[in-house]
Amino acid sequence: MKNFYLSLYFTARFYIIGAVIILLFSFGHFSPVFFIIAKTSLLFLFAISLLDILMLYRIKKPIYAERTLPERLSNGDENKISLLLKNKSPISFDVRIIDEIPAQFQIRNSEIKTKLKAKDEVILGYLLKPVMRGEYHFGRLNVFISQSLSLISRRIRFDLQTMVPVYPSYIQMRKYELLAVSNRLTEAGIKKVRKLSHSLEFEQIRDYVKGDDYRTINWKATARRSQLMVNQYLDEKSQRIYCIIDMGRSMKMPFDGMTLLDYAINSSLVLSNIAMHKQDKAGLISFSNKTHTILPAERSSMQMKRILESLYNQETNFSEPNFEQLYTTIKRKINQRSLLVLFTNFEWHISLMRQIKFLRQLSRSHLLVVVLFKNTELSALIKVEAKSLDKIYLKTIAEKLSFEKRLIVKELQKYGIQCILTEPKDLSVQSINKYLELKAMGQI
Repeated sequence: MKNFYLSLYFTARFYIIGAVIILLFSFGHFSPVFFIIAKTSLLFLFAISLLDILMLYRIKKPIYAERTLPERLSNGDENKISLLLKNKSPISFDVRIIDEIPAQFQIRNSEIKTKLKAKDEVILGYLLKPVMRGEYHFGRLNVFISQSLSLISRRIRFDLQTMVPVYPSYIQMRKYELLAVSNRLTEAGIKKVRKLSHSLEFEQIRDYVKGDDYRTINWKATARRSQLMVNQYLDEKSQRIYCIIDMGRSMKMPFDGMTLLDYAINSSLVLSNIAMHKQDKAGLISFSNKTHTILPAERSSMQMKRILESLYNQETNFSEPNFEQLYTTIKRKINQRSLLVLFTNFEWHISLMRQIKFLRQLSRSHLLVVVLFKNTELSALIKVEAKSLDKIYLKTIAEKLSFEKRLIVKELQKYGIQCILTEPKDLSVQSINKYLELKAMGQI
């Protein structure tokens, strides 16, 4: 009886009809005709409602529902959640579905409506975009069914409680991986970079084709074959690429719902995957006031899984990053020249100057690329026309902060440190562009 009571709901139509009947009873004080109509209508409403209840409850479980989730969700991407509904009854239903979505999404108006014919089944779905890594708990699936009269609604609850982890953006990783394998990276904004140097890794001798570099002509092979032959070289392989992620306080800054740390983690995953497809070795270092993760650069089949699992657990502890500790760790652990891609964020020139000596020492032993983030809100504020004194002050401060960021880039370039200044949404493309550019120039 308790289950019956908890699953029974009166629809909006029932309450509207009830309100009309109450109004008729009110008019019955002035005319007996309205009183008779009201009593007749009330009896009719009860009879129809009772019939509706009998039709909805005559089968114990008229609806079967199932929720299909991926093994893990991709952070910052649209993830599809599928719902399967089967009608086991000979009656058609109007269906309203309310799924208990994880609290992290803060979605309170999730509702899906559909019609389900007799003995029919349908697959529905919706999209979720997580902006934080971690564990996401899905609750029960609530299915409300009603007939064409729609006076009574029956709730059927399906206990589909489960936990799904949210990992760094593996969807973005697979997207760039597919483009790299099919040699279509330009479709994602990746620039084609003209090779400026020759690799020393010999592959084969082949016939000369118009456009080949004359410096690669093999004169001995040309003399033997009586036609021009050229040496073909491979890109140098097995270069070490390390993504270094600053997990300090400044990386907690939000952009479009995600933190800069999450953007850096997603881009590190993409860049590591592209590097391994280019036959290089990928590694990972994360740090704040101490070193958190050191994953040596490898090109094994399990390396991407190790990187993904390591990035899944990275969280900022709101402390200041210790670049001196970072330099000591790299000097002790990495004894071969490598490409170091440092994802960090300096807002003020003076904050860079406190750390510049450690960055310069790193750049002497390795090829260092510092990735900085543009503050897009400042850029929007600078473009707005200032029409009041307050707006002039705000615009002046915004321009000063923007100038500080450009000054930081100039300071790094002055000491021969490569630098990327980009908006968070373009981070993956810009990082891959820089990696391919350095590889084409033979610097790694």
